[in-house]
Amino acid sequence: MKLIIVESPTKARTLSRFLGSAYRIEASMGHVRDLPKSALGVDVEHDFTPSYIIPRDKTKQVNALKDVAAKADEVILATDPDREGEAIAFHIAEILRGMKEKKAKKSKKEPEQSPETFKRIVFHEITETAIKEALNHPRFLDLQLVDAQQARRVLDRLVGYKLSPLLWKKLSKRWLSAGRVQSVAVRLIVEREREIQKFASVEFWTIAGEFGSGGQMLTAALVSHDGVKYEKPLTFTLFDGTYTTMSSLIPDEASAKAVIQDLSKPYTVSAVDKKEVRRNPAAPYTTSTLQQDAGRKLYFSSKKTMQLAQKLYEEGYITYHRTDSVNLSEKFIDEARSFLGSEYGAAFVPSAARRYKTKSKVAQEAHEAIRPTVVTRKYDAIQEGEFNRDHLRLYDLIWKRAVASQAAEAVFDSTTIRITSGNDYQFETSGSVIKFEGFLKVIGRDAEETVIPAVSVGQELVLSAVVPTQHVTSPPPRYTEASLVKTLEEKGIGRPSTYAPILSTIVDRQYVIREEKKMIPTELGFAVTDFLVQYFPNILDLPFTAHMEDDLDAIANGEKEWVPVIAEFYAPFSKSIEKTYVEADKVKLAEEMIDEKCPTCGHELVIRTGKFGKFIACTNFPECTYTRQYGEKVDIKCPRCGGDIVVKKSKRGKKFYGCSNYPTCTFAAWKKEDIK
Repeated sequence: MKLIIVESPTKARTLSRFLGSAYRIEASMGHVRDLPKSALGVDVEHDFTPSYIIPRDKTKQVNALKDVAAKADEVILATDPDREGEAIAFHIAEILRGMKEKKAKKSKKEPEQSPETFKRIVFHEITETAIKEALNHPRFLDLQLVDAQQARRVLDRLVGYKLSPLLWKKLSKRWLSAGRVQSVAVRLIVEREREIQKFASVEFWTIAGEFGSGGQMLTAALVSHDGVKYEKPLTFTLFDGTYTTMSSLIPDEASAKAVIQDLSKPYTVSAVDKKEVRRNPAAPYTTSTLQQDAGRKLYFSSKKTMQLAQKLYEEGYITYHRTDSVNLSEKFIDEARSFLGSEYGAAFVPSAARRYKTKSKVAQEAHEAIRPTVVTRKYDAIQEGEFNRDHLRLYDLIWKRAVASQAAEAVFDSTTIRITSGNDYQFETSGSVIKFEGFLKVIGRDAEETVIPAVSVGQELVLSAVVPTQHVTSPPPRYTEASLVKTLEEKGIGRPSTYAPILSTIVDRQYVIREEKKMIPTELGFAVTDFLVQYFPNILDLPFTAHMEDDLDAIANGEKEWVPVIAEFYAPFSKSIEKTYVEADKVKLAEEMIDEKCPTCGHELVIRTGKFGKFIACTNFPECTYTRQYGEKVDIKCPRCGGDIVVKKSKRGKKFYGCSNYPTCTFAAWKKEDIK
């Protein structure tokens, strides 16, 4: 009997469909060894040697694997095709090697296998063809990938277990945490919020003219006068952090009226520019771009997107969902081109196959983009079974993007018309019409066509109305999960496969709150970020953090050894830790008074932040331990009892609206508009 070990029962069940009785497939249930939770688990005096243990909740599963492996003729490790999967395979091999060594000592024989010689197979889609191909080409464990994962684990453990207790001490909150990527993500959100706070909106005006042409109307915007362009005010940041604004040529209503009064006839079409515009399809999804699009189009969190994709992958519907590659297999390209031709017609198939270049430097994970395993399987052909509507919506997104990536370009007829007044005021309008849908036939149109009347150069038009409109400049937008993921990837911070848990952590730690998809830093987020920037500037420095990711990639590629990389980081870091314990003052968070007396002792009540969010407490603590749940009031009364409606959180952290008189009144609603 041959034993194949994978991570999850779902993956094991899918493999079982393709392999006969000669194989037994078992799941490790994720990692089988890890660093201890109760201790650092890294020997900083001896080459940062990690002390791995088998977690208590994994003991039963590990013993079961040992029992099955002892009866197997051959053990094949089939964990995921990335660093994390390679590390899981390595730790399984270490445990089984230890078991074989014990047996060998008893029988005075050499152990049969070492971690270097266990059979390892990798595949990027769970299909019969891919599994059998992998079994025909096994390899040994890639110890460079194992080293890269171990380096990341040790590095994150050193940062987390050294910095977190320091935060507990200096901010008096024993549930805080810090991390290389986590803390940088919070810093980005904090700095964006400060930009918004400092931003001073500036008024400006635009002018549009409505022109008549043969019974048809067209609207054109005023763009220039005597060669000077009318533009939106430009706001930018100076070196001292203050904002300055280049004022608009139409800064106020009086200026707009003056321009309108100055307009003079005739209004003549001075230019008609017609051109054909071609638009190519986007590359298929990577982990990052999938998270971004699922956030924008489906309103999924990064965590939810990855959970849904995990299920689709393990059931054999998509390729591996943790990838930085936009590469597609030749087999898929051929099948996609054939499908496009038969489904939509030969015109929708480009003359040459499309191949996309991966920009990522992470060579060991540059396998293949996320795509469906069967080109002809549209989402509506999937039996729901274990899938829900969200699985199908995400699959539809992946299918359309991958198939469309091989389709012909879309072709538009674009027209720009310029209208000139008698005293050289220039108006412009543009429109476009789809001439050939191309890849838009697959993914659907993302914009409406704008058709404008046919006019010719020299034609005079009638100005029937002039519409001035007031505007104000807007501050930079707050981050959403999608835009934060995009920024982290662009700056080389972390890896896309780690973004989902990081974004969940910074919300769980009360550093950030989500409000209508926007990520807003809390007072605690500001305080922790300011503390870390002051005493550990390297940890929160974007180029430094990106350089660490490059080092981890170099370890994976065999270009660097992991111990010197960690040592170079740890020496100055440990000195900063010691210095900060001595020199840094305690940080006192601002407390919001609520103009209410404590019912127990009569002292003032304040709003404080705890592990599970805000709560109301007595200022006389610890002498008085009065606390109660905090609920942010909204300007609505309870429809049942007339009490105040407050914002609350469910056990899963989801926001809802409930009555402040709970438990006397149990009224609750998920949405504000449902309160009637």
